[in-house]
Amino acid sequence: MESNSQIIKFMLVLTSVVALGLTALRQVTEPVARLNEEIFEKRAILLAIEDYLGGKTVDQLTDEEVLQIFDNQVQQLVVDAEGNVIEGLKADDVDFAQERKKPADQRKYPIWVYSNGQDKLYIVAVRGNGLWDEIWGYVALKSDLNTVAGVAFDHKGETPGLGAEIKDNPAFRAQFKGKRILDDQGNFVGIIVRKGGARDPEHEVDAISGATITSNGVTNMLIEGLKAYEPYFAKLRNAG
Repeated sequence: MESNSQIIKFMLVLTSVVALGLTALRQVTEPVARLNEEIFEKRAILLAIEDYLGGKTVDQLTDEEVLQIFDNQVQQLVVDAEGNVIEGLKADDVDFAQERKKPADQRKYPIWVYSNGQDKLYIVAVRGNGLWDEIWGYVALKSDLNTVAGVAFDHKGETPGLGAEIKDNPAFRAQFKGKRILDDQGNFVGIIVRKGGARDPEHEVDAISGATITSNGVTNMLIEGLKAYEPYFAKLRNAG
């Protein structure tokens, strides 16, 4: 009986030591994991403005360079549904996947404003539904708050070679450059991903062959997502 008691005590001590070890390991690795996730998201944002990064692609940037760009060249804002800037919040603080679960008039909308000394670009987050699951992305607008400078898209479970092309095919993303979200009268139009080929060179791009639902999802995501930022953009245009 005494031997069994000693074994039990030993196992309890061992369990405590292992638990403490795992806690210590988690405390060490969690900040690293969070930083890696932060850099991953920042790279996705920069992909939308890759043409303005001074000749380097996003893949060529070191992690330190990514962080330096955000520290030195990116202003972070958060606005509400009426286009008012919410003081004390940074765009990085907003979990847009969670915001999208709220009613539209209660959401917070992140904006990253990038400047390289010559160009000023406004990068916004958009999110929607593809064929199998959520899709999301970033859209960069030039200083006229109308012309698209670039886009970056991602997805949770679209089909490789079909819907996944929104992320994997640079040619699909390249189509968006130079498109406009307003018509000649200044009314919001958005951008349409059209099956069968773009008809309006100002506001449409070609859909992905064989991925109609994902393409429609991108259209809906862009119209809903960009329109949500219009109250803030309208204020900037009127002020300018």
